[in-house]
Amino acid sequence: MKLNKQDILKALKSITVPGEGQNMVESGAVTNVITFGDEVIVDITIKNPSLQAKKRTEVDILKTIHEQVYEKAKITVNVKVDAPEKPKANVIKGNPIPGIQNIVAVASGKGGVGKSTVTANLAVSLAKMGFKVGVLDADIYGPSIPIMFDVEAEKPLAVNIEGKSKMKPIENYGVKVLSIGFFTQPNQAVVWRGPMAAKALNQMIFDAHWGEIDFLLLDLPPGTGDIHLSIMQSLPITGAVVVSTPQNVALADAKKGVAMFQQESINVPVLGIVENMSYFTPEELPDNKYYIFGKEGAKNLAEDLKVRFLGELPLIQSIREAGDVGRPAALQTGTSLEQAFEELTRNIVEEVVRRHEDLPPTEAIKITTMAGCSAVKK
Repeated sequence: MKLNKQDILKALKSITVPGEGQNMVESGAVTNVITFGDEVIVDITIKNPSLQAKKRTEVDILKTIHEQVYEKAKITVNVKVDAPEKPKANVIKGNPIPGIQNIVAVASGKGGVGKSTVTANLAVSLAKMGFKVGVLDADIYGPSIPIMFDVEAEKPLAVNIEGKSKMKPIENYGVKVLSIGFFTQPNQAVVWRGPMAAKALNQMIFDAHWGEIDFLLLDLPPGTGDIHLSIMQSLPITGAVVVSTPQNVALADAKKGVAMFQQESINVPVLGIVENMSYFTPEELPDNKYYIFGKEGAKNLAEDLKVRFLGELPLIQSIREAGDVGRPAALQTGTSLEQAFEELTRNIVEEVVRRHEDLPPTEAIKITTMAGCSAVKK
């Protein structure tokens, strides 16, 4: 059988380059294809220097051509590695998701500070302002975004995009949402090791059809661990928002959260700090403020770390109630809560605009040594 070069290229488009989100042809990894009768030679250049990546690339090409083009084809695969011998920093240029303009990570050093609540209300506030918004629930072990958007019973559908099967995010209140919660039972615990959780995240990032998005918000899990590194290795994040409550215990962890993003090997711009549960206001006494967790702790931390204080959010019963019933409080109209979330959202948008004016595009990181996981020294 006489092989056709175009048939070979079409088959190679179905293979993803190891460690990247694009296929072998679109990424430019395939440098040459030569056919002669039933023989084919494929020259390919990859950036991953590991032996496993080279072997997987070769096996994928052999298997794909045999299955999609001709099962008896005689194939020669020449794999070349194009990686810097002595990189000055542990970073490589990331591959942005087509159609997504800004990726904002919402993080916290500590659990229970209301990070998911802030993410959900920030998302609907952006949507109310006319932006196209998506939320990726990256909290693999405790996904709460489906509940807050009243879509916990939904299941993403598969859609065909340019011959590839993609997940279609669930949409409510003008916000597109993806979460591991859509793929597990309500009472099922996610007991996964880091690599498996990272693989699930990569699928939700690169195997989803987000469409045109102005802001993709990442609801990160608490802390500074494996999931955070996986996200920042996969995506060029525009900036990070750190959420904290005012008390010293939470501020100590929030400081570590900021330090993680500012670490030299990560270098993600911190847009600012949000102080959640700043004060308690009872419904019957709307003018009274009780500083249960301390006063202006996150504001003072922002000044110390020289990052912007994005705003304070009160501890009000209706915020909790709105989250529990799946209708974020920012959807209310003519209330002090709506104003608080709108002010916070405007400040974040301002910081994103300023960040684009002052800094080059963020690159996805590549941890090449254990130094990338070391403690931050200040």
